[in-house]
Amino acid sequence: MHGVHLSSIDLNLLVVLRALLETRSVTAASKRVSLSQSATSHALARLRELLGDEILVRTGRTMQPTPRAQRLHQPLLLLLEQVEQMLIDDGSFEVKTLRRTFTIATVDYGERVFVLPLGREIARLAPMVNLYVIRSLPIIEDLRTGTHDLGIGVLASAIPEVESELLLSEKFVCLLRKGHPAAKQRMTLKRYADLDHIIVAPGGKSRSKIDTVLAAHGYERRVARTVASFEIAPSLVCGSGYILTMAEHMARPIAKKLGLSVLAAPREFGESAISMAWHRRTSNDPAQEWFREQVRRVARKL
Repeated sequence: MHGVHLSSIDLNLLVVLRALLETRSVTAASKRVSLSQSATSHALARLRELLGDEILVRTGRTMQPTPRAQRLHQPLLLLLEQVEQMLIDDGSFEVKTLRRTFTIATVDYGERVFVLPLGREIARLAPMVNLYVIRSLPIIEDLRTGTHDLGIGVLASAIPEVESELLLSEKFVCLLRKGHPAAKQRMTLKRYADLDHIIVAPGGKSRSKIDTVLAAHGYERRVARTVASFEIAPSLVCGSGYILTMAEHMARPIAKKLGLSVLAAPREFGESAISMAWHRRTSNDPAQEWFREQVRRVARKL
């Protein structure tokens, strides 16, 4: 950009650049910035000419950022956040007229337990606000890059610039088919370990806190089925002898719909801490703080 004057640059290109770096897709970026795909492709071409760099390079079926683009990403995020705050921090922040897209990174649990009621509440209070929900692992690390505004789940952060807040402590329950013999008595560790289990491992890890607790008491469970999400797992319980362990707020509506029995998990499993996390750069943004408060309100009603 040597010799290039700021007045000669279309600053809207920076918004497109942010979307391209976050989505790594011309199609997805065009939706994010409300442009046609051809207009977004044209913007990418102009950015490549302006920066003298390819920015995104196709690798197989995906597009990957160049080293130059990776170096630009963080400064670009901070710059655009500052511009957005400058425009909204003038005392005229009005929820009903707010036009903004908030991005939430979560897993099945967050989608079912938080996103559905949150979406209804935001539609009522701020009809022009959009929600963009992505399934992302690892959530905490991606907050640093600005890929999303908020993360919801079992989150443990060792990154100083990422702040977190406990939303609720979630109990574990077990789902079994109606009439399963194990559903007729209290679930002890031994009874639990003797059953055939279904587990959900979205990140590829088959062991969890539950297996650690079992091992500490000298037990090991047989994992008969491993799946990537809770979308299919409860259906595998139907008509089988399998058991599925889930967070209570997620499990009960599913059990009611599928006609499954719900049994308290062994008390030794304790509870799971559900938190929300965000990058410190958004802490003083009034719109972001309003958005986080809506998440808190959903948690208080659970």
